[in-house]
Amino acid sequence: MRKGKFIQIIAYLILAGIVLRFITGIHIPAVAVVLLILIVLIFTGSKKKTGRKEEQLPNLTKTKEEHYETLGMTDQEIDFFRDTMNTTKKQIVQLQENMNASTKLRAIDLRNDTLRVSKALFKELVKDPKKLHLANHFLYTHLPNLVDLTGKYLEIDDHEIKNKQTYEKLEESAQIIDQVSKLIKKDYEQFVAEDLEDLDVEISVAKNSLKRDNESINNQE
Repeated sequence: MRKGKFIQIIAYLILAGIVLRFITGIHIPAVAVVLLILIVLIFTGSKKKTGRKEEQLPNLTKTKEEHYETLGMTDQEIDFFRDTMNTTKKQIVQLQENMNASTKLRAIDLRNDTLRVSKALFKELVKDPKKLHLANHFLYTHLPNLVDLTGKYLEIDDHEIKNKQTYEKLEESAQIIDQVSKLIKKDYEQFVAEDLEDLDVEISVAKNSLKRDNESINNQE
């Protein structure tokens, strides 16, 4: 609780005690006032903390818990990952609302597959939480920035009266949104690059194996 709020509560309670004593003539001990203050603070503080936790994170399913344990993740790593992904999910939902609210933004989305790529990267992270660090730019810079930029774009675009400067700002914002969308696509390509390299190796091994088998068959003939 902030200091100002704390002082305000104390002031209200003391004032209430003075008024009650003035009306009823009953003396309210200072200890009782202090205890009342502590009860109020504990109740409101715990209620606010519990509500915030429930709002942030959904219940952890048994399947996901087993998945995390299989990967060898600690409780701290699990909590951090779930909190990060919960925030990311909300940002993607907001981005989808923003993109669908404007013809210009929908065109940018279609051109860059922004929403589809964002959801695909989210799914990849869910499958392999240990790769969370490989998506730092997407999670903490590009996606949050894009949500803010599209939100501001819609706010300006909603102005009843627009002048030349307004249209110029909208066009500039659209260009920046398009550039950040391209960065998100690059984030995804870099994230799956290792998987593509592994696939290339497997394909190469398979080709060599097929070549040896074909040579062996030809020699037998």
